[in-house]
Amino acid sequence: MREFEPKIIGFLCNWCSYAGADLAGVSRIQYPPNIRIVRVMCSGRIDPVIPLEVFAKGADGVLILGCHPGDCHYVDGNLHAERKFKMLKKLLALTGLEPERLRLDWVSASEGQRFAGIVTEFTERIRKLGPSPLSEENLDKEILENIQAAKNAVSDFRLRVLVGRERELTEKVNVYGEKISQEEFDSLLDEIVRAEFIRHKIHILTKQKPLSVKELAAIIRMEPALVLRHIVDMRRKGMIALDRVEETTPLYRALEIQ
Repeated sequence: MREFEPKIIGFLCNWCSYAGADLAGVSRIQYPPNIRIVRVMCSGRIDPVIPLEVFAKGADGVLILGCHPGDCHYVDGNLHAERKFKMLKKLLALTGLEPERLRLDWVSASEGQRFAGIVTEFTERIRKLGPSPLSEENLDKEILENIQAAKNAVSDFRLRVLVGRERELTEKVNVYGEKISQEEFDSLLDEIVRAEFIRHKIHILTKQKPLSVKELAAIIRMEPALVLRHIVDMRRKGMIALDRVEETTPLYRALEIQ
């Protein structure tokens, strides 16, 4: 039986990690040929939607490599990448796709050997996980739907603003002399990531056809009372509306998000 060979997409920053990969090639340092490299100006410029879209297309793993903290050509671009990465890992856990399929690491222009080591280690990890459940031969429609919900969630301004302000909120005091601890912020991020994912999942489901709270609860595997709470919030935000009432059961349909 032919051994599984992972398909890995690597996003490498122009100034450090791409130069490190180039050095590995010039130095003829061996590493698995499974990675397909995409050159970007900065790891911080990678929109969170992009890795999710890559997974939706069937990639087995996504590797993001940037400059070491403190060495970023754009001062703190790699720190922005780190914050987005943390959010993406939380979302992947909700979709049913293994978070271990996504990795962020640092490689300098002089670290060809380190680049080769990271690629080798990551390839072996993905090989142990096996083919993606979103590959053509092994498509899991539920996970694919969840990935779309995750893409919609990270496109929403609420998550983008929260992630963008993490450093400000956890390192600086507000006008009242208060500062949010990292633990408090992480807890808040967990809560909002989960809430946004569920709401966008409900939006996708009710876009296909009107559904009741009970039907949604069964699909999402959640208590009906919690689903209803999300629907109330979605109605307030103009994401969903009452379609009709069948006997005594309200059915809801998605609205186009402005």
